[in-house]
Amino acid sequence: MSVRERLEALSDAKNADFVASLTPDVPRGKILGVRFPALRALAKELRGTQEAADFLAALPHETFEENNLHAVLLSGIRDYDALLAALEAFLPFVDNWATCDALRPAAVKKHLADFERVIGGYLASEHPYTVRFGIEMLMAYYLGEAFDPGQLERVAAIRSEHYYVRMMQAWYFATALAKQYESTLPVLEERKLEKWTHNKTIQKACESYRVSEERKAYLKTLKEK
Repeated sequence: MSVRERLEALSDAKNADFVASLTPDVPRGKILGVRFPALRALAKELRGTQEAADFLAALPHETFEENNLHAVLLSGIRDYDALLAALEAFLPFVDNWATCDALRPAAVKKHLADFERVIGGYLASEHPYTVRFGIEMLMAYYLGEAFDPGQLERVAAIRSEHYYVRMMQAWYFATALAKQYESTLPVLEERKLEKWTHNKTIQKACESYRVSEERKAYLKTLKEK
């Protein structure tokens, strides 16, 4: 069976309806309803095979699940240069938050200095999910030892009307408040974010168990009306 046929064999109409309610950017007709554990199992079976290579080269895909499978397979690429090429080919076709967030390439961990320069290109993209991916990478890999306050400024400077870009900005800054509080707090105190993103950041930080109650109380005083 082809990859598409394997995915169709795993389809679940009820789950497809549920997924469609969570991913409004994706037409219902493109959603098969394959549950993510089954999709990951298929990716594990395919990884390293010629079939997987052929699938990754066959862009664009037709279904939500094919894109998600692509994201999972791509995330497992170990060669850094091959990974960058694969990301360049795939990111323009990412059309929803779920596929975007399924991209978590581990190979970049050994190349964080270089990859940060690559992320700069993502943040400047006109494609909203490429921007979202760039912010997500800064959140996932650069709020620890690779953190630099300049990263906060780059994300704060993004201006977008796209809901899922602004949500990722808020998620990034809420996580930054949990991991790099002293450096991140001035972003809110100096009102460097748009009002919606500013308030959503505070909301998400106050929902986090990683932010102390004392800090939450102060963050609430910064909320804009």
